[in-house]
Amino acid sequence: MKPTRRGWTALAVLAFSIGMSWQSGPRALNAVVAPLAIALAAAVIATVRLDPPTVRRHPVADGPVGDRRTVAIDLEYDRSVSATVRDAVGKGVAVADGGTDEYVAELTLEPGETALEYDLALRERGVHEIGPGSIAVQDALGLVERRFEGPGTTRVRVYPRPVDLRGSGTSEFRTLVETVGSRSEGADLDHEREEFAHLREYRRGDSLRDVHWKSAAKRPDDELVVTEYATGSTDDAVTVAADCAPGYCDDLAKAVASVVDFLLESELRVGLRLGEDHRRPDAGRGHRRDLLRTLATLEAADLEEGDREAAEVVVLADADGLRVVVDGRTLPFERLVGADGAVGLDLDGSSPDGGAGVETNADADTDTETDADARSGVVG
Repeated sequence: MKPTRRGWTALAVLAFSIGMSWQSGPRALNAVVAPLAIALAAAVIATVRLDPPTVRRHPVADGPVGDRRTVAIDLEYDRSVSATVRDAVGKGVAVADGGTDEYVAELTLEPGETALEYDLALRERGVHEIGPGSIAVQDALGLVERRFEGPGTTRVRVYPRPVDLRGSGTSEFRTLVETVGSRSEGADLDHEREEFAHLREYRRGDSLRDVHWKSAAKRPDDELVVTEYATGSTDDAVTVAADCAPGYCDDLAKAVASVVDFLLESELRVGLRLGEDHRRPDAGRGHRRDLLRTLATLEAADLEEGDREAAEVVVLADADGLRVVVDGRTLPFERLVGADGAVGLDLDGSSPDGGAGVETNADADTDTETDADARSGVVG
């Protein structure tokens, strides 16, 4: 508990009045000092009796580097009181307005619940903490304030933003993936199906290319139906592995995210091997988000020989630059992204983890889904 700026002013006037009373007599003391002393004493008593507000934090949606996310906090109180709310943000994120590491808001808490929101800029890959915060409440006269530490923190996971693979080497990359897949009865980017099996109802994560539109149009409930094939779709699987030297993790994460996104957009089931962290091949928006979330915490590690052999695609990052290896054939990542997409990436290995933002795919589907998930729960 401490005086506010107004409180310090009142104390200064009180001290000055006491000093002047030695010259002007006790009548001046009663006229000026007594009301100020009573007001300050009442302010202290009122502030001591204030209870801390109830604070509830909402989860913050994950997002790619360069995006913004909303931090939402609910404050519940039983009376009207002036307050100053401060919320600290960790390294790798910043308050969007001003780029500071602390959000400050002066407001009046009304009886009931008060909602507080601010935008957070996602600057660096990783898992970053938001909070703890503090709330300073004041007496009715604004002379004394009492500070309460807010409970708990919340986290935001920032993953690399995929780069569009539209360079001159993209066609060769597709061909190599198809070649490896055909030998292992795996990936086929052209998705040639031979034997029709049956129709079934659409399930979340199914590829839209499998929707049987004629049958769906005839259904009175407008539900989609999907074509099942006896062979083909279950074999459209590609595993991506990653290997990088210390200092190149951010560039590797961007490259892996780009390759994974490209393969998923090609309607393949994609798996991922990052050291001890393995993800089985799957498809759909939820799986895409899971793979990108995994890349948020990618660290330098040597790729085990077993993981290298199990992967159809290996992405490398070291002093020699970024490369993608398929079936023993090495493609410089620069050839996959082209000159425009390479902006901000350290493709020649000259500056470890020095890349900035890049031009990317739209993440609208993932962002919408994560925002909805974040609003579904509350962190106390």
